Amino acid sequence: MHELGITQNIVSIVVEHAQGKKVQRVLLEIGKLSAIMPDAVRFCFDICCQGTVLETAKLEIIEIPGLAVCGECGSEIVLEKPFGKCNCGSNRLDLIAGEELKIKEIEVEELCV
Repeated sequence: MHELGITQNIVSIVVEHAQGKKVQRVLLEIGKLSAIMPDAVRFCFDICCQGTVLETAKLEIIEIPGLAVCGECGSEIVLEKPFGKCNCGSNRLDLIAGEELKIKEIEVEELCV
């Protein structure tokens, strides 16, 4: 399960950017064509956050659909897999979305004095 290593890296990056502040929420974007399973990341997130400033953080994941442009006719095609065929019959597709893995937002606790 490569999601464990990926989630460990995400937690490490967030910890570094939080600069010691308690993290309340992390928003990820995961492309449907990225071969990363959002449910596995959710499971690993709770484990990887133990003992860190993310321990009670809420994880939100937005799944980005696969999208390609046909190299023949220029049509945009929604993809469920990293390959496919355009309505014009061409299989010359250029992926433009769906392979993302981004930390989109980090919400940290601000202390009022």
